[in-house]
Amino acid sequence: MKDNVDIIKADTIEQYNKFFGFETRHPLVGIVHFDQSVPQPTHKMTLGFYALFLKKTTGCIINYGKTVYDFDDETVVSFAPGQTVGIHRLEDGVVPEAIGLLFHPDFLHRTELGQKIKQYSFFSYASNEALHLSVEERIILQDYMEKIVRELQHPIDKFSKSLIISNIEVLLNYCMRFYERQFITREEINNDVLVRFEQLLDEYMDSGKASLYGIPTVKYFADKICLSPNYLGDLVKSETGKTAQEFIQLKMINVAKNALIDPNLNTKQIAEMLGFQHPQHFMRFFKKQVGCTPKEYRNQNVATA
Repeated sequence: MKDNVDIIKADTIEQYNKFFGFETRHPLVGIVHFDQSVPQPTHKMTLGFYALFLKKTTGCIINYGKTVYDFDDETVVSFAPGQTVGIHRLEDGVVPEAIGLLFHPDFLHRTELGQKIKQYSFFSYASNEALHLSVEERIILQDYMEKIVRELQHPIDKFSKSLIISNIEVLLNYCMRFYERQFITREEINNDVLVRFEQLLDEYMDSGKASLYGIPTVKYFADKICLSPNYLGDLVKSETGKTAQEFIQLKMINVAKNALIDPNLNTKQIAEMLGFQHPQHFMRFFKKQVGCTPKEYRNQNVATA
């Protein structure tokens, strides 16, 4: 997609619907069918709301950031507020058969879903980390979208919001389940990613990069592997039971313990080796992880040597 494409802002669902020619039944939530949309040329759009697209046929390319994804059939891709999405219609391509769930953060105010929406980390996955569905899984998600449509068509009453919220939450929970299944069924690919992550982490700590660039971050390694931080974190959690951050911290502690055995290294040098700017930050980190101070660990090690 060309970089000079103008970016359209869709802060509200109504603005989004006007762009595609959809009817707005509710200002804060909606279900849209792209086979009923007004055809739009290549464009980029910054969304002010959550969006989850269930795609059943090919016909367009979607990109997010520097990643580009040419969708297969039966896939889901999701976006959080503030993300910029690029859409490129394929030449002579049919209008894609896709359904979108749109809901604004304001719709979640004072709800349990609003308090835990960040748990659905797939909203911050890159577009090349789409959820690939079986036909049965697609039917399940589509069924909950249809339930939301029926609620939007029903006259508003005191049950409307809670029923819509409940159906959105169940749909998102199914997405979490299906992503877990995807992590398991792609075990060989995931193992390759995990090995690469470990290699990069070892290289970062052993080459002195930590002293130059600071404490290693999940984002640094995700960028190197061409994944989003959330996707890498969930993949590592699925494979090891530890979060990517916990994995990094475990490596840092092992490096620190080995360094503390060396009597020629003082605490300040070890802190710098791990990427800490101040020794006291390293000492707090070490005690939290190990249960004793670096000095106490060194003394215990010397005493038992």
